[in-house]
Amino acid sequence: MTNILISGGSVAGLTLAYWLREHGFAVTVVERASSLRDGGYKIDIRGAALDVVARMGLLDEVRRHSTDMRVARFVDARGRQIGTMSAQLFGGREGDDVEIMRGDLTRLLHAAAGDGVEYVFDDSITALRETPEGVHVTFADSAPRTFDVVVGADGLHSNVRALAFGEESQFVHDLGHYISIFTVPNHLGLDRTEMMHPAPGRSTGMYSTARGDDAKAMFLFSSPPLEYDRRDPAQQKKLLAGLFSGQGWEVPRLLDAMEDAPDFYLDSISQVRMDHWSSGRVALVGDAAYSASPASGQGTSLALVGAYVLAGCLAEAAGDHAAAFAAYEHELRHFVEENQKLAAGNLKGMVLKSAAQIRFQMLMLRLMPHLPGKNRMIERVTEPIRKAATAITIRDYRTPAA
Repeated sequence: MTNILISGGSVAGLTLAYWLREHGFAVTVVERASSLRDGGYKIDIRGAALDVVARMGLLDEVRRHSTDMRVARFVDARGRQIGTMSAQLFGGREGDDVEIMRGDLTRLLHAAAGDGVEYVFDDSITALRETPEGVHVTFADSAPRTFDVVVGADGLHSNVRALAFGEESQFVHDLGHYISIFTVPNHLGLDRTEMMHPAPGRSTGMYSTARGDDAKAMFLFSSPPLEYDRRDPAQQKKLLAGLFSGQGWEVPRLLDAMEDAPDFYLDSISQVRMDHWSSGRVALVGDAAYSASPASGQGTSLALVGAYVLAGCLAEAAGDHAAAFAAYEHELRHFVEENQKLAAGNLKGMVLKSAAQIRFQMLMLRLMPHLPGKNRMIERVTEPIRKAATAITIRDYRTPAA
């Protein structure tokens, strides 16, 4: 039985664990956190990714955990409404697309994988050494072990990628923007509503979904590369507070609430671009291999589809890692490239450069319901996302024995 180690217990890692177990592999997941990561923001599942979720028998559960967002409202510095749009259009969703909180999806995937997967929490890989028998893996706390294949599903700043491929500066491409998200009290009493305050080079949001009593604060801003310690939340909070000092609307109150946030997150909006997603017996999946960035709206869908394809290729190749990894890249490359293209265009609408651009965008929002051909205009907004989300045909994978 092929023995596979997955580094990372989020969407890509848990989806891969599920499908590898389904195909009969022995699976171990190592996760740096002490338990499942419960935080995160709302995420979209579209196109081919919906097919993957359906094949896992989770589609009904995913829909039951929908955020059920209703409307997005835009406000000025004094809190006056200057524009509004449906939550579906704001998120670029249509038809069967579904939005869910990342933590909810993670719990559903973990439950689906069941007891057939070994989990090692509160630990991480410190070294990888390929031998004739497999990959000799050294851990921070656990005893060394050897696996036939190792897969890095450990995100934008992948530890496995650094160990097997080299410094992340070779692969991580900054898109000139940053994002911060964290949980705050729902002091505005929002009910499935997203509030957005656009300012030149800055955008602040707050939303509450059908799944919780609290709210999420979101800060988006354009910036040259920033120097800070990714392991130091206190330093990052100070940095964010300085960057948004003097902003209007609810920004001061959200920054005050930030100090007590249990799930503070700040990172660059970046993409991972690599010529190859494998090296010897080590492969990458999800953000570690091909992060499309939060600006694409497709990071979760890429993780779900990529994990499904990688597991299927390993099954068809009967564990022959070289053949499987080559097939994985061949099948997935176009899908990845089409989804990564979305980010640059989306960022232009997420963070506007000037007050004039903000005024024009709000004017168009107010005029759109009254314009002839408004439905076609809406289709043009969602069409690029739909095409990218369906840029791969999900097929059935069978083991040679089957």
